[in-house]
Parts: sequence; C-alpha cells; structure tokens
Amino acid sequence: MTETAPLSFDLVVATVGRAAELERLLESLTAQTYQRFRVLVVDQNEDRRLEGALSGYGQLEVMHLRSEPGLSRARNRALSVVEAGVVAFPDDDCVYPPDLLEQVARRLSREPELAGLTGRAVDGDGRSEPSWKRDGAPLTDRNLWNRAISYTVFLRREIVDLVGAFDEELGLGSGNPWSSGEEIDYLVRALRAGARIEYDPELTVIHDLPVLAPAELRERGFRDGASLGYILRKHYPWSEIGRRLVRPLGGIAGSLGRLDRNRAGYHAATLRGRMHGLTSSRS
Repeated sequence: MTETAPLSFDLVVATVGRAAELERLLESLTAQTYQRFRVLVVDQNEDRRLEGALSGYGQLEVMHLRSEPGLSRARNRALSVVEAGVVAFPDDDCVYPPDLLEQVARRLSREPELAGLTGRAVDGDGRSEPSWKRDGAPLTDRNLWNRAISYTVFLRREIVDLVGAFDEELGLGSGNPWSSGEEIDYLVRALRAGARIEYDPELTVIHDLPVLAPAELRERGFRDGASLGYILRKHYPWSEIGRRLVRPLGGIAGSLGRLDRNRAGYHAATLRGRMHGLTSSRS
C-alpha cells in the first residue's frame, strides 16, 4: 500500500496599508500545530513597510511578492506560483486558531473526495454574526452565501488549477462599485466545475466584526449589494435574481416596523446596490 504524503498549504495573503495586523496573523501562524505550509505575502504597498515585519518571522517560509493594486489581482499574482496541495486566502487582519490547519489537513486527508472546505468567521470572543449558518452542509451555488468568506476557504490545488484566476472586476481595489464577493464568484465556478466543497462551522477563523456608523453601514450595503448583483448577472437565472431582489424589500419593511431607520437605510442601500450591479456595464 502506497503512503500518501502529508498535505501542504500555500496561504495567500494580500496586504496593503497594514503592518501590525499582518504581524498578528503571522504570530498566529507560528503557533500552528501543523507546520507544513508557506505564506505567500502579496504586497501592494507603495513603501517598504513590510520588510521589517517579514524579517522577524524567519521560522516561517515566507515568499514576498508584489502586485498592482486590487485584491483579486494580488491573489492571481500568488496563484501563478502556488505549489502546495491546498490553497487558502487568509486576510491580513485575521487570526488562525492554533489547530486550524491541523483540522483542515486531517479532514481533507480523511476525505480525499472533498475538493475543499469552508469555515465560519468569529470574533475574538467566538461570536459570529447572525447570518452565519450553524449547520454543516455540502456547498451548492444556492446555499453558499452564508457559508463562506474568503479567509475561511481552503481549496485543493487541483480545483484551483481548474478554476483559474479570480475575476479582477470583483474585489477591493478593482475600481468598480462591486468591490467584494470575489470568493463567492470563485466558489460558484468551482462548484459548477464539479467540485465537492463542504461547509464546516467548527472550522473558525478569528476576524473582528466591524462597528459601522449609519453612513458606513449604508455604504457597505451598497457595495455588497452591487457585488451580489454583478454575480447574479454573471451566473444566475432570473428566478434567483428575483428572489434576491425581494429579500431587501422585506428587510426594509421589517426594519421600519421596528422603527429602526438605520437598518432600513442599510437594506435600501443594499437593494440599490443589487440593482446597480445587475444593470451597470462592467469596466
């Protein structure tokens, strides 16, 4: 019987404007109980702020890359040099719990039919936003919306090679209103290529929950709404588009019923964003 080599990971970290947060991530990686990984840091800073930060982690295998601005562009730069069996996309301001890579490696080794896993985002106290699902499930192109975010995605390199590049029209720094959702687009493409990917809510990544003022909340709603509209236009039939347009209307009505004008404004901005993403021309 031939023994299978232990899984290895390439962790793709796109970063701009942050150094202390990146160091916190790197500290969490030095504490991993599973050490078969390297870190591909894709630097989009105009200055050299990362040189000191990266030099302090000689115990990690770090590849320092540079790319043009844009989150999807940065990830594509790293995808051109990935070698490991599993690829992940931690944010530069998230934290991996010490046994996260060990958990992922154990499950993927035990279930070779799985092309990938997604986990759940939590804050430092282990709390998730209410939208996160608590039941594990195989991902489909209809249920993945509340079961994946980029920094909780782990994909075998075979499916990454098959799916190819991130859509550079999407993601922060793209220059478009639809500046999020690049990982959802990627997962939809993976699933439609036949990949079996499962959501495991016991796999958690620590990421601080944003505290947003009302104007910031409306801005976030429009941005995420525009991204979802773009993805709906790209991948989905009108039946799914119609369902996704109705939901913010329910949110507006429910918020007004509770006299919560801030949440009503958020849902209205989300609806405007979805319409914009559906109807506006791509860059």
